[in-house]
Amino acid sequence: MAHFVENFWGEKNTGFDVLYHNMKHGQITTKELTEFIRERSTIEEVYARSMSKLSKSASNYTQLGTFGPVWDIFKTSTEKLASCHLELVKKLQELIKEVQKYGDEQLKAHKKTKEEVAGTLDAVQNIQNITQALQKSKEMYNAKCVDQERLKREGAAQKDIEKAGLKAKKATETYKLYVEKYSAAKTEFQDRMTETAQKFQDIEETHLVRVKEIIESFSRSITEIHLQIGQVHEEFINNMANTTVESLIQKFVDTKGTGKERPGCIDFEECNTASAVEGVKPKKRKTFGLPGIIKKDKDTESVENADADSVNIPTVDEEGYSIKPEENENQKYILCIC
Repeated sequence: MAHFVENFWGEKNTGFDVLYHNMKHGQITTKELTEFIRERSTIEEVYARSMSKLSKSASNYTQLGTFGPVWDIFKTSTEKLASCHLELVKKLQELIKEVQKYGDEQLKAHKKTKEEVAGTLDAVQNIQNITQALQKSKEMYNAKCVDQERLKREGAAQKDIEKAGLKAKKATETYKLYVEKYSAAKTEFQDRMTETAQKFQDIEETHLVRVKEIIESFSRSITEIHLQIGQVHEEFINNMANTTVESLIQKFVDTKGTGKERPGCIDFEECNTASAVEGVKPKKRKTFGLPGIIKKDKDTESVENADADSVNIPTVDEEGYSIKPEENENQKYILCIC
């Protein structure tokens, strides 16, 4: 396993800045993870509502005919699927609260760490400043020494050589002073940076462990719901397999059947005029007529001579069904065939 304390030094001593900003990026990660889970929850909620709406629409489909019971299977299955996705929404919303709680804890921990590593930040800035000053003093020292040596080789006046010597000596002292300062700053910087790098690593490891736990919880919630969805689909498949053509036909017969008794035979019975006449008082008979047919003659002779077949033939529609004549309660017709 890699360790921060071994990999964030370098010539410019920028390791502290990298590690500190990496810690701050953890807060951004937590916020983005919260938004991702919230967006997934929204998608699941929209899908659940759409499935619920589809389930209700299945109830509005025609229940007539032999296929009617199948819509009940669709309706039940779709309702269960909608319920599964709503359950996932509930789990994700609870997880969002958990992530937000962790984000608050993370923010407090980072504020505390910022205070604890303030000394390291000072040490970093100090060594960076001393390093820059040391580099400049070294360049100045080299330049003055070169100038003094050049004057000696060129046979310049002793006065100029001595003057250059004084500048070189001063540059030498300044250079040595910064070397000593750098040595002291380096010791403090290394001690503090070693401690701080380990602190940053501990924070990062804790953060990654916590985030992985959140993601595992997220994955577990989805897995559990998908198992439930799989069970709903399996139940749907089994229900459809059990809903055979024979069972649909049988259910239709049981609920819509009009009876098993077929029409019986009717024999012709001759009119018994003797018994019919006895006990019947003579009365004036009305002329027989059918609605919609104009009566040509009202005398009894025309009625008695009427063709019985033409009188009894009902009106038939285009599909072969007879049209029942309209009855008038105030008007009755008497037909007697002797």
